[in-house]
Amino acid sequence: MIFYPKGYFRKVSEISIEYLKENKIKGLILDVDNTLIDYYKNISEETIRWASELKQNEIKMYILSNSNKKEKVREVAQKLELEYSYFGMKPLKRGFKKAKQMLGLENSEIAVVGDQIFTDVIGANRMKMHSILVEPIEEKDIFITLIKRPFENYIKNRYLVKKENIKKDYSENTMRNNLKKEIKVGYNKKVEARSNSNIKNKGYNRGEK
Repeated sequence: MIFYPKGYFRKVSEISIEYLKENKIKGLILDVDNTLIDYYKNISEETIRWASELKQNEIKMYILSNSNKKEKVREVAQKLELEYSYFGMKPLKRGFKKAKQMLGLENSEIAVVGDQIFTDVIGANRMKMHSILVEPIEEKDIFITLIKRPFENYIKNRYLVKKENIKKDYSENTMRNNLKKEIKVGYNKKVEARSNSNIKNKGYNRGEK
């Protein structure tokens, strides 16, 4: 579904190198407001370290924000030492195409990280990029985003329930399959032991004769 992300994390710093490699991701398109910074434009040291670690592991990054406040976006980009675009008009494709060009990667190699379904997730899915939804850093939002939150939360909760059910079904199937394997291994060992016992008995009987 176009509204559902491919990945979900509480915050950007939880997106690990292992997760990116597992999904063959070589570059990230990052949102700004409530993804990298809070309402008061603060960026945490944890986020800065996370971005630095990704760079050391050769993960490319580009900032794409819908904010029309160039100075705010530029300041975040400078702190993370990244290229950026502001007033990106997500979920329209134009901003994503520019970000893709700057990253120099294929769509399938790019993940889009943001806290909004109607901009980041839908935009990524329309571009056939790997969409990653993160929780907003805090509840305080700009007015237009605040209006959309109840609808996004409804969609997000449905997604999380579905994800948990899939995980539960997978766990149950895995347990069932493992049990079958254990039973089969146990049965084979029992048959093998019985066969060895019969061979020994035959050899013993032949010795008596």
